[in-house]
Amino acid sequence: MSEITKVALDAMGGDNAPVEIVKGAVEAVQKRKDIQILLTGQESIIKSELKKYTYPEEQIRIVNATEVIETAEPPVKAIRGKKDSSIVVAMKLVKNGEADAFVSAGSTGAVLVGGQVLVGRIKGVERPPLAPLFPTLTGVSLLIDCGANVDARPSHLVQFAKMGSIYMESVMGKKNPTVGIVNIGAEEEKGNALVKETFPLLKACKDINFVGSVEAREIPYGKVDVIVCEAFVGNVILKLYEGVGGALIKKVKQGMMSSLRSKIGALLVKPALKATLKDFDASEYGGAPLLGLKGLVVKTHGSSTSTEVCNSIIQCVTFKEQKINEKIKAAIQATQEENKESE
Repeated sequence: MSEITKVALDAMGGDNAPVEIVKGAVEAVQKRKDIQILLTGQESIIKSELKKYTYPEEQIRIVNATEVIETAEPPVKAIRGKKDSSIVVAMKLVKNGEADAFVSAGSTGAVLVGGQVLVGRIKGVERPPLAPLFPTLTGVSLLIDCGANVDARPSHLVQFAKMGSIYMESVMGKKNPTVGIVNIGAEEEKGNALVKETFPLLKACKDINFVGSVEAREIPYGKVDVIVCEAFVGNVILKLYEGVGGALIKKVKQGMMSSLRSKIGALLVKPALKATLKDFDASEYGGAPLLGLKGLVVKTHGSSTSTEVCNSIIQCVTFKEQKINEKIKAAIQATQEENKESE
């Protein structure tokens, strides 16, 4: 029998909480028997939602939390002040070993702060990055960092590249994943000060498959498996990617409904189009893990529906099975030992 993965799920976080969050939890346990979900939040509200469904009740447990951290609240103040919030209670379950992972669609700032303060960083990790998977023409790529560190240093980006490579190889099964740094041109001498300083460091890394610069227009075509950048650039890329994708889909639908001929054509291509659009649906790949922590913390979109919540929960099983944290810890320690020997 497979080992059970315990996931602490913030039932109160996100635009669609608790409805879609609880629904996502139910969908996850209906699909997998090797998951137990600890729903943190206001017990009476969660119970009311759970009554709507039939599910294996032994796989879902409610952990009462009386407070809720709102999106607009200052993250540090919220984590320190609301000790009985659904986010803090859930993260403490991970810290104390009562849960293997934490998933939330709530305040990104609170999740980032809580991850570092409550769960804690792996020794040697300078900055934990947020790393979402998103669809490309050739499959999926990992964007690292997309929102955690807007003032990163070159050494941070090097660690991002190493952690991202471990994730893509272990979780996504991509052997020797290619790594590229986001730049404004292919030439090594191009870029801002951060990129120029980081490029030779990545080039010198023997434990990653660094292939050079990647321009923004090349990202949707899947030029590299691991896309390295600091969080400001990463967040702009992610949001523009989502926005353009949504706008194109809307425009295609409008065009298909513009005339009788186009409506007939739409009926003919609908099955193929539906399958294609599913491949480019980011929610199919779960949330963004905050890599480099002692426990797994996954941040899903604030607007997550049950599908993304469910996939984020299932994602945690693979993360645990592949011992991602242990592999990151080993890689960081090996680098530190190499640095000591070269001194």
